[in-house]
Amino acid sequence: MFEQLVIAAKSAYAKAYAPYSKFRVGAAALTLDNSIIKGCNVENASYGLTVCAERNCIAQGVINGQQRFSELVVYTEEENLTPPCGACRQVIVEFMAQDANVYAVNHLGNVKQWSVSDLLPDAFTPDYLNK
Repeated sequence: MFEQLVIAAKSAYAKAYAPYSKFRVGAAALTLDNSIIKGCNVENASYGLTVCAERNCIAQGVINGQQRFSELVVYTEEENLTPPCGACRQVIVEFMAQDANVYAVNHLGNVKQWSVSDLLPDAFTPDYLNK
């Protein structure tokens, strides 16, 4: 499924709306029922309203009735691999298990892998609110 996720993330990358930064990002997540959900970054002239590919991807899944994801791929065409930003890491923690894998992939075929807990150790999770 990893290769299918990379293809989906690359497809999402092609649709990114990044006229200001020119920093396009695509993401694809695998649901627990093996569906693939895609998202891309969408910039805004009011920069604070920009939404990252990872958050758009997860939101798209939620809109489609999916609330748990087992893997996530972030794709860019940057030489340096691009990890999720802090806001995206917090959203990832909300919808993925601590041992789920998140990957950064680029056009050169480079790959870096993290577990969710690697990305955000000691994360504030829904468990803190459910106690």
